[in-house]
Amino acid sequence: MKVRIDSGHCHGHGRCYDLAPDLFEEDDEGYGHVVGDGAVPPGQEQAARLALANCPERAIEIL
Repeated sequence: MKVRIDSGHCHGHGRCYDLAPDLFEEDDEGYGHVVGDGAVPPGQEQAARLALANCPERAIEIL
């Protein structure tokens, strides 16, 4: 499983990195981006789904 953020849809609400800080982090302008290559480590799948469900712009995609 991998996650990605569509930067064209992200508005910087920060829910992804608040809910799943092992998977997402804040950039210099407050927008979310994936940590590393976006691979979801074992045990973090629920956090990835939670971030996806809580993104108001639906900018997160699970692959």
